[in-house]
This record gives sequence, structure tokens and C-alpha cells, in this order.
Amino acid sequence: MSQSALPDQRVIVVDFGAQYGQLIARRVRDLHVYSEIVPCDITADEVRAMAPAAIIFSGGPASVYADDAPSIDPEILELGIPVLGFCYGQQIMAVTLGGEVGHTEKGEYGPAPLTRCGESALFADTPGEQTVWMSHRDAVSRVPEGFTVTSSTDVCPVASMECAERRLYATQFHPEVRHTAFGNELLANFLFGICGLVPDWTMDSIIEDSVAAIREKVGEDRVILGLSGGVDSSVVAALGARAIGRQLVCVFVDHGLLRKGEPEEVEAVFTEQFDVDFIRVDARERYLELLAGVSDPEEKRRIIGTQFWKEFFAVAQQLDGVKYLAQGTIYPDIIESGARKTGGKASTIKSHHNLIPFPEGVSFELIEPLDHFFKDEVRALGTALGLPDHIVHRQPFPGPGLAIRIIGDVDAEKLEVLKSADAIVREELDAYNERLFQETGVRDSERSVWQYFAVLPDIRSVGVMGDERTYARPIILRAVESQDAMTADWARLPYELIARVSSRVVAEVPGVNRVVYDVTSKPPATVEWE
Repeated sequence: MSQSALPDQRVIVVDFGAQYGQLIARRVRDLHVYSEIVPCDITADEVRAMAPAAIIFSGGPASVYADDAPSIDPEILELGIPVLGFCYGQQIMAVTLGGEVGHTEKGEYGPAPLTRCGESALFADTPGEQTVWMSHRDAVSRVPEGFTVTSSTDVCPVASMECAERRLYATQFHPEVRHTAFGNELLANFLFGICGLVPDWTMDSIIEDSVAAIREKVGEDRVILGLSGGVDSSVVAALGARAIGRQLVCVFVDHGLLRKGEPEEVEAVFTEQFDVDFIRVDARERYLELLAGVSDPEEKRRIIGTQFWKEFFAVAQQLDGVKYLAQGTIYPDIIESGARKTGGKASTIKSHHNLIPFPEGVSFELIEPLDHFFKDEVRALGTALGLPDHIVHRQPFPGPGLAIRIIGDVDAEKLEVLKSADAIVREELDAYNERLFQETGVRDSERSVWQYFAVLPDIRSVGVMGDERTYARPIILRAVESQDAMTADWARLPYELIARVSSRVVAEVPGVNRVVYDVTSKPPATVEWE
């Protein structure tokens, strides 16, 4: 961790390219044990230097006998650190230690009934018959010397194996997915029963350790932060306020492209609730001038991003004693960019850390206190730090703001139309989601809407208002449901809700005479229009 002190105990997840790699780390953290993902080409010496309390091998899409199949440093299995392998992780453990993996005639995908064989510290008190989640064709056909088979299914004779003496355990199935009925119990048995870990990685300890680490690093110097009002930068600001107070300078560049009321909300939170040095830069007119006549979405993005740094550094260069630049980088940014901090084996680094256009003669050391937290952990951290719900649970919002929800060029009139229409959409769907919560008692109900907003297309349409013909703008309503943000389905909103949104937008927003509803899923579409 960069500015968050590492816990005394941690689990490393060795990633073999699994679709569930991040999920494994998340499940361990859900049990209040810190976990970190490392690539499978990590060496035993690097593992030893990290001093993990336990190791988990992830699954992976390859066959262990493929020419380019990922492998491991065999010495990792000789370090005396408890190891638990899943799917490919079981297979690589087996072949590395002298066992065999075969290509079965019949694959096994989805839920499968499993039967335990004898005693096992991993299975402990879980039932003798249970349902697990399988996803494989290859499977262990002969276990290594010293291992015993601890469970099987009709298709897979070695559904799990272990060598208790060496504290090596493995399953062909995936305990990390919810479809494995006792998966959480198996993980807990490994972490607490076998490894002897303590579930002490809690939000209170995270805040305490992070605050101490920031104070130690910063000392008497000042830190500057580009505060967007989004979840990540706001949590960094709240954490910085707790750690160093007014040594933190929050620069909020108001480009005029946020949603209605958001700039005022951001300023109120960080001037009234948190004791930081808050600077609001009114750049609205400058952005409108730069965006005038620009319709290409990529050019809009370039202009908005470039101008942000110009505005930001214009302020930064006027300040004295600023040594550090804080950023809201989170763990998925690090993982997906390949910017790994252990072993230096990253293949591609596209992280924005390296893209900050420092003016000539200007540079700051980076502080990234969230760089080992997942998004939901960042939200939980924000709540624990006292941030209001409208920031902590803010919907995903594009960096260029409303500029890419206006199709075509951007001007003051279009911004006003879109802000007013979008405010109505959010008000009505906020209320709808809240009603669902009251009915179900679950905030993340599958029936609730994940993201919803208005889009202003670059067209006009004919209409009739009163006795007069109109030629005005349409508004597109976009509302989607999603569990992982990788895919999304259009929300089946009640007709009466769509009708109410339409009636209000046409009646309350001058210049709009039509509302349409986007009923396209992702894929083939994306959530945003540009």
C-alpha cells in the first residue's frame, strides 16, 4: 500500500488469469483479512519478502499442458506457508508436485453435487453432501505423493485434495462464488482454522492505519488534491482531512459540466463538514469557449482533460509548501493497468499516474491512499469518515461530465436544458429506488435501477403544445440495471413512472417537447451514448 499501512497479516492471491481473481480477494476481505493480488510469475523470493500469512492460487482458462500455460515457481510450495488452490490452482499444484491432470471426456460446468471423503480441516463441520460450482474439463487424475482425496463428484473423482502435513489444500470447484453453498465456510476454515489468522482488518483499523501512514509520510508539508466531487476523490479528501486537516488543499475546478446542484453540494460538504483548505475555481466560461463548435466526443474529452490540468496547476503554482499530489486511484485501476508494485513484472502500464502533464519545472510526489481498495470498500470508508450518502453512493458519472451526454457541440442553452431534464429524471428514479428499498429491505435489489440519466441528442422534432406547433428538442431517458458494470440491461420501469418523467420534463423544461426511452442493453450498446 502506498499511504495505507500494511496489516500485520495478509493473504496473497496468485492470479493465473482467472475470471474470478478479484472475487477471491474480495471474499477474503469480506472475512476481515487483508488480501492482495499478485501475478503467477512471482518468485519464491518475492513471496518470502512479502511475508504473507497464506497463499491462494486462483483458477485460470488454460490447460496445464498447453505450451503457453502459466506455471509457478515450485519453491513457493516449499516455503511452509499454507496454500489453497482453486480449479487451475489445484491442477498446477498437482503437476508441480508430481501428480497428474487428465482431460476428461465430459466437462463439468455449473452446480454439481459433491460428496466428502473422510476428515478434512478445510471442510471441517460442513455437510457430507453439498452443492459446489464447477467450471472445467481438465481435472486431477492422480494426486501427488502425500496427498489424500477429500471429496468427489460424479464427474470429478478428485474434487478436492490436501496434504495436511505440508498445509497444502486444493479444490477443483470454486469456493469463492456464491453458488458454492458452503464456499464462505471453506474460506473461513482455511484462514482461521488452518492458518490461524485473526479477522481484524476492519474499517476502524483501516482508517487508523491509513491516517497514521499519511501523517508519517507528509510530516509538515502540504498536499494538493484535484477534487471532482466523485466518490474516490471525495473519500481521499475526507481521509486527508482526518489525517492532516488544513495541510490538505482541495482544488475544485467548476467546469460547469456537473449535474444540477452538484457544485454547491461539493462546496458545502468540504467547507462546512470537513476542515480542509478548499479552493473553488470558476472555469465555466473558459470551458464553454473551448467547447464551442466541437462535436467529436474524443475531442471534447481531450479539451476537458487538458484544461482541467491547466486550471489545476495554475492554482498549484500559487501555493507555497505543497510537496504532494493526492489522487483517488483505487485497486482495480492498479490491477487492470498492470501497475503492480511487487516484483516489477507488469507487462503494460497505462495507468493515469504516468499521464499527469506537469508543467515544466513543476512536480509533486504522489499520494494514493486508496490504491489497494475495491470500490465498495471505498464507499464503506467514505461512510465511516462521515461523507453524506449523495456523495458515497453517487452514480457512475463520466469524467467529461455532461459534455458527452450532449450529442454534438456544447453551449450554455443545451447545458441548461440537459441539467434541468436530468434533475427530474434523477428525482423520480431516486424516489422509485427508495420505494423498492422500503418494499424489499435490500438496497441492492435486483429490481432497483443502477444508473439513470438524461441525454440530449443533436436533433429537433415537431410537436404541438396548446394550439401551437413546436419544433423543439427531445430528451432520451437512459436507465439500466447491472451487477458488475461489464454488462447492463435496460430497466423495465413501470409505465406510470416513464409517463410521469415524460410529463414533467415536457412541462417543466423549456425547449423540450418529446421524451424517448432507450431500450438497448450492453452489449451491443454502451451505457453512455458517447
